[in-house]
Amino acid sequence: MDQAADKQTMAAAATPLTESEKNAIIGGVLLSMLLAALDQTIIAPAMPTIARALGHAEYLPWMVTGYLLTATAVAPLYGKISDVYGRRPTVYAAILIFLIGSVVSAMAPNMFMLVIGRAIQGAGGGGLFALAQTVIGDLVPPRERARYAAWVSGTWAVASIAGPLLGGTFAQHLHWSLIFWINIPLGLLAMAIINKPLKKLPIAAKHHRIDGLGAVLLVIATALLLLALNWGGSTYPWFSREIFGLVACSAVFWALFALRLLRAAEPLISLEVLSNPIMLAGALSMFLLQAANIGASVYLPVYLQTVIGLSVSESGMAMLGLLLGTVAGAASSGRLIPRFVHYKRIAMFGITLAIASIGVLSAIAEHASLLEVEILTTLIGLGGGTTFPVATVSVQNAVDRAHLGVATGVLTFLRTLGGALGVALLGAVALGYGLPLSAEGSQTHIQLTSALPFVMIFITAGITLMLGLVAMMLMPERALRGRDEAAAPVLAE
Repeated sequence: MDQAADKQTMAAAATPLTESEKNAIIGGVLLSMLLAALDQTIIAPAMPTIARALGHAEYLPWMVTGYLLTATAVAPLYGKISDVYGRRPTVYAAILIFLIGSVVSAMAPNMFMLVIGRAIQGAGGGGLFALAQTVIGDLVPPRERARYAAWVSGTWAVASIAGPLLGGTFAQHLHWSLIFWINIPLGLLAMAIINKPLKKLPIAAKHHRIDGLGAVLLVIATALLLLALNWGGSTYPWFSREIFGLVACSAVFWALFALRLLRAAEPLISLEVLSNPIMLAGALSMFLLQAANIGASVYLPVYLQTVIGLSVSESGMAMLGLLLGTVAGAASSGRLIPRFVHYKRIAMFGITLAIASIGVLSAIAEHASLLEVEILTTLIGLGGGTTFPVATVSVQNAVDRAHLGVATGVLTFLRTLGGALGVALLGAVALGYGLPLSAEGSQTHIQLTSALPFVMIFITAGITLMLGLVAMMLMPERALRGRDEAAAPVLAE
C-alpha cells in the first residue's frame, strides 16, 4: 500500500504545475479563505434581526464566540493533518465542514441550533485560514512568496468591507439566512477550481501520524482560555471565581499538552518546529502585533463616536484608513522583501512607524480632528501591515516542507489568539478607566468627560507594538530560498 502511495506521490511530483494551474489553486484557496473571513464580519449587522426572529437575544454573543472558539482551536490541527494526508483532501474537508455549518445555521429553528451551526462553521473556517497560506507556501518559493501577501490582505479587506454591507442588506431587505446560504455556491466554486490542479501537490509527510490525545488537549486548553478572555470583564468580573477557574483549568490542560509534546512518539507539533528560533520569534512578534492591531481596531470606532462625534455608520467608514493602510503595507512589504538581504528591517521600520503614529494619536486624542485621526490610523495600518509578510515568509522559510503545514498552522493559531488577547487586554484597560463596553466593544450610550480611557488604550497598544518590535529584532534572518539561486536578483542591503 505504501509503495503504491509512494509511486502516486512521485508521479504527482514529477508532473509540474503550470502557471495557470498555480494561479487557479491560489485563486481557489483565497476564495475559500474569503468564505471564512466573511463569516467573521457579515454576522454583526444581522444580529438584531436574528434575535427578533429566533428569540433568546441573550445568547447572541455566542454566535461570535462559538465561531471564534472552534476556528482558533483547530488551526494547528489542520496544518498537521495536511502534512500527513495531503493538502487537497484536507482543504476539501475544511470547506465541506464549513458548508455543513452554513446549512445548519441557515436552517436553524432556534438560537441553540444557530450557535451549533456557527461552531461547526468555525471548525471548517479555522482550517481555511491556515491552509490558504500553506498551499501558497507549497506553490511559491519563499523569495517570491511575499508578494502574495497583498492577495491575502486584500481578501481580508474585501471581507471587512463587503461583510457588513451584505449582512445588513440581507437582513433588512431579504432574509437573514442568506448570509449563510451564500456560502454554498461560493464554496462549491472554490472546490471546482482547485479540484484538478491540487492533485499534483505531493504529500509532504505521508508516513507520519496524528497525535489524537495531543489534539484533544490543545482544543480544550484553547477553548477554556478563549472563554476566559471573552467573558472576562463582560459576563463576569475579571477577578471572579468563574474567570479564575477557567484560567486555572486552561493552564492545567496547557501543561498536559506540553507534557504530551515531550513524551509522544510523534507530537502534534514537532519539537523541531517549536525549538526553531525563527519560528519562536516570528510567531511571538505576530502574536503581539495582532494583539495591538485587533485590540485597537475594536475600540477605535468607539473613540470616533464618543470623542470625535461620528455616527455609527460614519465611524465604520472612518476605519477604512486603518484597513487600507494595512493592505498597502502588506503589499509594499511583499514587493520589497525579495530585494533586501536584511528583509526583516522592512518590518522593523514598519512597526516603528506604527509605534510613532499611535504615540502621536495618544498625545492628541483629547482634541484631535477627524483628518488627523485618519492620517495617523492609516500610518498605523501601513506600518503594521509590513510585518505580516515578513513574519509568515520567515517562518515558512525556516522549516522544511514536511513541517510547512504545522508551522503555518501554529502561526495562524497564535495570530488569532493574539487578537483575542488584545481585545481582552484593552478591554480591561477600558473598564479600569471608566469606559463601560461589552465584550465586542460596542457603544452603549457612553458619557465621557475626557478622552483619558482612549489615551490609555492607545498607550497600551503602543507598548504591545514595542514588544512586537523587540521580538522581530531578535528573530534570526535566513537567506530566502528561490527557484533558481544562481539567477537571483541583485539585493540591496
